[in-house]
Amino acid sequence: MATIDFPADLLDLERSAWAAQQAGTLTTEQAAAVHEAIGAFAEHAQMPRLDVEMGLKKAVRHPADSV
Repeated sequence: MATIDFPADLLDLERSAWAAQQAGTLTTEQAAAVHEAIGAFAEHAQMPRLDVEMGLKKAVRHPADSV
């Protein structure tokens, strides 16, 4: 999978959601916001949503692997 150039706001949103998930404080509203943002980015970039979501998770959770 190629590295995707994600906008900073999408990365920040995913980082925040990941931190909340790890802390056990993730809300449905926060998860929905990430879900919607991923869909919007995928549509704009004309990429499969799944590729965007998996790339974003990799970029946030395993940044050393995304270089």
